[in-house]
Amino acid sequence: MKTLLRLLLKSQHQRNPSGPPQTDKGMTLVELLVGSIMAFLIITPMLGFVVDMLNTDRREQVKSNTEQDLQAAVDFIAQDLSQAIYIYDNKAINIGPNAIRSKLPESANVATRIPILVFWKRQQIKNSVPIYPSVTAKPHTCAIRPNECNDTYVLSLVAYYQFKENDQNSIWCQPSGASCPTRIARYEIRDGVKNPSTLDYYPPSETTDEQKKDTAFNDKFEISKPTDNVTTGTVFKAPEVLVNYIDDTSTTTIPALDPPDCKTTLGVTDPPAPAPALTQGDLLIADPDTNSFYACVDTARNIARVTIRGNSLRRLQPTGANYDANKSAYFPTATVQVQGLGARGK
Repeated sequence: MKTLLRLLLKSQHQRNPSGPPQTDKGMTLVELLVGSIMAFLIITPMLGFVVDMLNTDRREQVKSNTEQDLQAAVDFIAQDLSQAIYIYDNKAINIGPNAIRSKLPESANVATRIPILVFWKRQQIKNSVPIYPSVTAKPHTCAIRPNECNDTYVLSLVAYYQFKENDQNSIWCQPSGASCPTRIARYEIRDGVKNPSTLDYYPPSETTDEQKKDTAFNDKFEISKPTDNVTTGTVFKAPEVLVNYIDDTSTTTIPALDPPDCKTTLGVTDPPAPAPALTQGDLLIADPDTNSFYACVDTARNIARVTIRGNSLRRLQPTGANYDANKSAYFPTATVQVQGLGARGK
């Protein structure tokens, strides 16, 4: 009986414990603080590493973009120059009483609009001249009557300029800063399509804008007299920008950025006596303040060597982007040498 009573009491005790309830243990404030410090010590270096990788990737991207832009620019210039029939050297553009600078666009802005490469070329105009005068096709209808028209060629004066930008709010000066990059712009002044039977211009009503003579084109120009009647001197069309972010570093104290000797580079031979020997000043066309876009021109052989230096660092920061020999990778250079179609008059 006593045994049965003890068994019942023990069973009742297990079903209804009288002791204090069990509770779950949590993190103390000290443990939480230690965990936060450890996470900070681990995450901060990792975050710095990620930011550094992103900055490095951005720098490499702008260097790559600048190199591609320069290469595309020199390729375009090379294709343009390959059609040249006469290339002006520096003497013809800027020196002496017959210099053509005053007849070119931007003649009033000699400090900020600098012609570097100027030449005449033969410009093809497709489907612009009716084959037979008796057919109904006219130059402006040749697009819809291609079988009744032929291609033709006209003279074009092409000029590549170095534009210096002073407006810090300009779209060409981003990110905005104290010193803006320079850019290369292209002017083209073209003759109009002429009737092959009469050698007169077609009436304006029978031609498209592409087939009309530009207002600045001087129809008295003769390629045998390249410094006479170059343009009318007025109403030039707006230029097209070829490439931006050309280096604007002042090179007055950086001899390494001086252009090479043009006579040696092009293998120029002096004309027979008593004509004076050619000098660097006769052949080199450049803005001496920057030397970031220049051309060596041998007019006699119709050869031009063009060099462009970009500035990818200026894409990243508005200040402190001047040329630095220790950061030469940010200042890529592209060069091209081209011989035109032939000597003057050919």
